[in-house]
Amino acid sequence: MSDNSLNDLSRRLADFARARDWEQFHSPKNLSMALIAEAAELVEHFQWLSEEQSYQLDDGKREEVALELADILIYTLRCAERLDIDVLDAARRKVEINERRFPVEKVRGLARRAAEYEPD
Repeated sequence: MSDNSLNDLSRRLADFARARDWEQFHSPKNLSMALIAEAAELVEHFQWLSEEQSYQLDDGKREEVALELADILIYTLRCAERLDIDVLDAARRKVEINERRFPVEKVRGLARRAAEYEPD
């Protein structure tokens, strides 16, 4: 997805909300609460599956997961728009931070929290 298509989607979502007079409900607080609810709905699709099964979704389940991911993206973009945050720029900055926090030579093949790695 290019920067422009993400911006276009964000504008379309804002237009959708404005046309329905929903901006009044789209506070950062409400949007973040909706986002976490959608993330929980995503998790429900994988609850009780093995690691292997989580990769082998049938077409119907895969579509349900796709729509949950879409809801998560939508609420993320709406929240970013309402707070005037360039979410792509923030994501790029976060990747740079993570590259410094988790250098390949220190963390390759390990799954720990940053605080659990030995300091230099």
